[in-house]
Amino acid sequence: MIRISLIIPTHNRAGQLMTALDSVVRQDLPAAEWECVVVNNRSVDDTAARFADFAAAHPDCRLRLVDEERAGLSFARNRGIAEAQAPLLAFIDDDEWVEPHFLSAYLALFDARPEAMAAGGRIVAEYSEGRPAWMSNYPETAIANTMDFGSEIRPFPANRIPGGGNMALRREVFDRNGAFDPQLGRVGNRLTCGEESDLFERLRREGCTLWYVPDAVMHHVIPAAKLTESYFRNLCRNIGINQRLRARIHRRQLRVCIAEMLKWGAALLLCCTIRPAQARWLLLMRREISRGLFSKPEQA
Repeated sequence: MIRISLIIPTHNRAGQLMTALDSVVRQDLPAAEWECVVVNNRSVDDTAARFADFAAAHPDCRLRLVDEERAGLSFARNRGIAEAQAPLLAFIDDDEWVEPHFLSAYLALFDARPEAMAAGGRIVAEYSEGRPAWMSNYPETAIANTMDFGSEIRPFPANRIPGGGNMALRREVFDRNGAFDPQLGRVGNRLTCGEESDLFERLRREGCTLWYVPDAVMHHVIPAAKLTESYFRNLCRNIGINQRLRARIHRRQLRVCIAEMLKWGAALLLCCTIRPAQARWLLLMRREISRGLFSKPEQA
């Protein structure tokens, strides 16, 4: 019986997808208990051919490729939800790899806590060319969404949510609350985001606890191209844009603006305690997020 489905959206990253799948087929969970659904979101590279070869080389694993022609990560994830067969759904992205106990750790959490509806695991940044000297915790969170809240299962901190590239939910969550909002989420090379933040905000509003599962470990591979200043500016500006969109959806614009002012104060104080290069990138992050947050929609 398939107990958990792993959903991987992909767009023009055939090579990275193969790395992800190499880790997926090494799961310590019996093959009969899981499946992997790869959602090909309008790829024009050799994703389909390479997936077919990979699946043929691993006939004991339930590996499926489905197509989603509507561009965007939210559409791809929603297609994966519709195609998946299990009552538990886990998600990773195509630029990541997971440790062997990834799926079994999530299954253990949901088996032990029947009331648990949603969970997320540890996210480790893996830099292809080394961690840059200017990196500090806050820019790293923006780029890699790293998280480590210790070695014990526990509720997520109030100010954090599971990462979109490492989360697991019961299917009934989507049946009851709807799927990912296509207004949010990445589309091609456009660095929009926020679809999982929107979903988890809805869950928390109804009293749902988000569980941290330390043994569900995902490694987020960060290439040098994601460490350029132009990429970082674009990424952070889009974080602000999506904060503005979600604030409008949930009617809390004033609260979000006040929170941004407080974050500026905290950032300025933090700059006094870190190296100048780290302070520069921290202030760059804050400035670009504010640009996206406070700009008018047509100027974003």
